[in-house]
Amino acid sequence: MGAIALALCASASWGLADFMAGLKSRRLGVLTVLCWVEATGLAVVLLAILATGEPWPDGRTLVHSAVAGVAGVAALGAFYRALTVGTMSIVAPISATGVLLPVVVGLGSGDPLTTLIAIGLVVTIAGVLLASREEVQELESGGPNREAVLLALAAAVGFGLYFTFADVAADGSVLWLLAVGRVVALPFILALAVRSARPLLPAGRERGQLVLIGCADLAATALYALATTRGALSVVSVIGSLYPVVTVLLARGVLGERISGTQAAGVALALLGVGMVSAGG
Repeated sequence: MGAIALALCASASWGLADFMAGLKSRRLGVLTVLCWVEATGLAVVLLAILATGEPWPDGRTLVHSAVAGVAGVAALGAFYRALTVGTMSIVAPISATGVLLPVVVGLGSGDPLTTLIAIGLVVTIAGVLLASREEVQELESGGPNREAVLLALAAAVGFGLYFTFADVAADGSVLWLLAVGRVVALPFILALAVRSARPLLPAGRERGQLVLIGCADLAATALYALATTRGALSVVSVIGSLYPVVTVLLARGVLGERISGTQAAGVALALLGVGMVSAGG
């Protein structure tokens, strides 16, 4: 499977995981959901490392994996919180603007770029930005969703850092990238959860659903990491950032959230841009 196809699968899995995690965070709390998502992912990837006999990574891979993991978990925490206090179909596109960082890094490091791919990247990014335009205007006027937008912007920075450092770490080992980041971040999440006195053991049915969310998030992260080893960072990161499309559509279909004309145009542009990138790749 090519890099673009892998990144598309990653974005779809992320969109589904984020939607489900957002719903669970409203009921169980962000820290509880984050603990289960990260712990599930860590357990699965450690089993994969043992089963495959993956060799111990070098220092460069370990450092980049740790930085990527911390940035990613911090971003995920801010993102889940934003989903609990804001409108999903607005929060998700704003968080995706963090893709600008890996695009700049990728192009600066010499990623090959045809004219069609370049135009497609611009169209895709414009679509994501357009989808978040209305809520950013509300933020500027002191609207009621201010906290959600600020959290989504913080998540965007974290996701951008994750995409950038994960690209380097994945070249050393995809499995250790997935494991190290969780090993570093999980103790801090658990400490915060214990301090907040949040219950970490929800009902049995809830636990099963949290495990599924964790598996979906891990699958997305693994697919994205694999995609970075097969394609240019500037292209893969943009395709991987399309998860808001899935979240927006699920929020509209399941929760009945309104999708404005601006958002619809943004989603359409994002999909058009992906088609252009795919055709030029």
